[in-house]
Amino acid sequence: MLDFDPQYSTPRIEAIGRFIDKHYALARPVSCRMLQRGLNDVYLVTASNGERYVFRLSHHRSRGRADVRTETAFLTHLRGAGVPVAAPVPTRDGALFVQGEAPEGPREGVLFQEVSGRDPSPTDAGDARANGRTLALMHYAAQTFSSEGAVYRLDLEHLLHRPHAQIRDSGLIEDADVLSDLESIAARTARAIEAYQNLTWIYCHGDCHGFNARINDAGEAVFFDFDDGGPGYLAYDLSVFLWAKVSFGRSLTPMWTAFIDGYRAIRPITPHDFEAALRFVIVRHFWLMGEYASRANEWGSNTVGWIAREAAFLNAWEAENFADRLF
Repeated sequence: MLDFDPQYSTPRIEAIGRFIDKHYALARPVSCRMLQRGLNDVYLVTASNGERYVFRLSHHRSRGRADVRTETAFLTHLRGAGVPVAAPVPTRDGALFVQGEAPEGPREGVLFQEVSGRDPSPTDAGDARANGRTLALMHYAAQTFSSEGAVYRLDLEHLLHRPHAQIRDSGLIEDADVLSDLESIAARTARAIEAYQNLTWIYCHGDCHGFNARINDAGEAVFFDFDDGGPGYLAYDLSVFLWAKVSFGRSLTPMWTAFIDGYRAIRPITPHDFEAALRFVIVRHFWLMGEYASRANEWGSNTVGWIAREAAFLNAWEAENFADRLF
């Protein structure tokens, strides 16, 4: 019996290699190297014939278990529709994901072929347009995908209310004025979004901030990292890119214009969806703060303490974009 109840364990590299050997028909032996540890554990896997793959081992998150069944089904649908994405590699028995036992409980794994190409540049308008085009292609293909059975819906409860509660209850913010400020911002944002008529609902990538992609030789943005996806607001899927260009002191709004130009070259955006994306920048920031707040006992309060300072950004974004509509 363990003296301590683990919240999050890190498997040995050798164990990951054996696990992949067991479940996947790759050229043996395989070598593994951890790329990152965080919301998920991600490994570079190289087979003996030189072929390279990425293995993602899902983390237990506050929202619940990873919905790898819907995610891998959606990726397979996108690949069949010609959308440039990193599709899952089937196991020996044809499954698109696997499950292994860790001390904290079962964890799901998915193997992907490594996406070739370069990292997108944060200041390259061509890369921004490429991201917009691929997101539009993805949304077109999503119209013929059935998300029935999806575990998560990217609605206001998932994106705003639950994260706000995690921030409030984490104890990371001791200033009552800041807590009150966040409460007011969240309430105003929810009311404003709920007042829109007929916002488009689509299967979302959920994390299209511009860097969950590689730019291939054809100039396409090849998407990966769909584990925050699900049926949700199209305006939110657009907003994540804008949020990445304006949050944490950044001022890269020309990249947003290029991104939207790329999207509109493939697919139109309704005026309400476009306007709502500005509001969803606030929602996205709450979502991120909530994710970090939920990790306080794992990562430590020093690592996640930055969220106590973020009311200033949210207030500034409101004042800049909705000063005549605050209520």
